[in-house]
Amino acid sequence: MNALLLFAAGLVALVLGANLLVRGASKLALSFGISPLVVGLTIVAFGTSAPEMAVSVGAVLDGKTDIAIGNVVGSNILNVLFILGVSALIVPLVVNIQLIRQEVPIMVGASFLLLALGIDGKVSWPEGALMFGLLMAYTVFLVVQSRRETQAAQAEFAEELQPAEAGAWDGKLPVQLLLILAGLAALVFGSQWLVEASVTFAKAMGVSDLVIGLTIVAAGTSMPEVAASITAAVKGERDIAVGNVVGSNTFNLLGCVGLSSMASGDAGLLMSQALLNFDIWVMLAVALACLPVFMTGREIARWEGAVFVLYYLAYVAYLILSAQQHALLGTFSTAMMSFVVPLTVVTLVVMLLRKPAAS
Repeated sequence: MNALLLFAAGLVALVLGANLLVRGASKLALSFGISPLVVGLTIVAFGTSAPEMAVSVGAVLDGKTDIAIGNVVGSNILNVLFILGVSALIVPLVVNIQLIRQEVPIMVGASFLLLALGIDGKVSWPEGALMFGLLMAYTVFLVVQSRRETQAAQAEFAEELQPAEAGAWDGKLPVQLLLILAGLAALVFGSQWLVEASVTFAKAMGVSDLVIGLTIVAAGTSMPEVAASITAAVKGERDIAVGNVVGSNTFNLLGCVGLSSMASGDAGLLMSQALLNFDIWVMLAVALACLPVFMTGREIARWEGAVFVLYYLAYVAYLILSAQQHALLGTFSTAMMSFVVPLTVVTLVVMLLRKPAAS
């Protein structure tokens, strides 16, 4: 019970901390005259990935590297399969052409980069610095590119992000700085509580830190993405629901892994053989699957969303069966690899050939 309360408190602190950090930093930036579009592409984008970043770095500092890397890989799998799946079930999601041409390939490239750097069993701190440097370059690129955005896009960000009014409670500099500090503190404490509770869960359930990181921790730290995407889908802002997930995955790979590797020092961010043999390949497959799904009509249909959700449930089921070495594991694996996965691949190829993306 204590572990459950600690986990819940950590989750609340992470979500609250991310919100405080985004509010304080965005109001501060807007007060200095930075455009709402740039703030949205930088501060808000970092803010939604702040829980993953805080938990991964906190786990590394606590010596729980499996939770750190499992959190990133698990979050990326959950973001695409579960969050996009549920959002598409609510309303078919529109995919912006820029996502297909630019953002998804960058996400896929970042996924392959993690595999390439970690294939030797760890991501060293210089490699982590390289990944974080690429994230900084990507952010600068987005800011420069934003100057060519349409007036409609500029207006959309301006409506959602507005500078604090002179008499508003968050209009003063000390309040904005206090919000930022409070947000950072909540993220630090929340990540510590979440990691501590997760280790307790792993011991009680008899499963590894990696499985807990891939499932419970990943789901917990993805709550901001869940809320943002589903809310956007309900409001009819269907392109934002997709863009939020793709952007968050890229930030997770380059930012969370990069910072965690740098925090690990000379030891590097260790990657278990189980992760290299299975989970990272699932993450790559999920990232690659986005291309044909997104390109066919530039829409994620309800049935495709249902397939995404079912695949996520199957993935979690496999992790649980494997952790317990259940008697059904062999039958389940055979059914997935011999029938379900090949059928899905064939379906994706046929969809891609028969229904090319609109220009």
